[in-house]
Amino acid sequence: EGEGVEAILITVSGCGTTIKDYGFMLREDPAYAAKAIRVSALAKDVTEYLATLDLQTAATPPGLTVAYHSACSLQHGQKVVHAPKDLLCKSGFVVKDVAESHLCCGSAGTYNILQPAIAARLRDRKVANIERLTPDVIAAGNIGCMTQIASGTDIPVVHTVELLDWATGGPVPDGIADRGELLAG
Repeated sequence: EGEGVEAILITVSGCGTTIKDYGFMLREDPAYAAKAIRVSALAKDVTEYLATLDLQTAATPPGLTVAYHSACSLQHGQKVVHAPKDLLCKSGFVVKDVAESHLCCGSAGTYNILQPAIAARLRDRKVANIERLTPDVIAAGNIGCMTQIASGTDIPVVHTVELLDWATGGPVPDGIADRGELLAG
């Protein structure tokens, strides 16, 4: 409720979709309706916010090819489609779109727990589409998707922001640091 708050940044797209919907969900609650509308208006996926900044790359990552997985909650729920990929490209990564990118990876919140057989088929389809691109790394903005996809491939899966952080002077993401051959160029 303090002044000067520009945004509420959310790093997990599933949570962001829900937080952006608080205004609607609590619209009839006399105690929280107005507060929920304010929270929803301030909520932004971290890539939406970063896209408004002039990020300066500290060092160009070694030309890594990134398969970008757009979480359903980000692309369908929040309608954030271009910002993550644009940020990665501007940061020096070679970004490849995954075939059938509109399809779920099988995580879908708790779907992979409640419907494991169907979720595994979705994951395998997603991973096959990703592996056809022969990327060095997979980027996503949702921990559920990251975990689901990682369970079906040996390609490192990292959060989009980890790659952006690295490109702007931060540490090499763990999944990549563990694979020295990627860093050797």
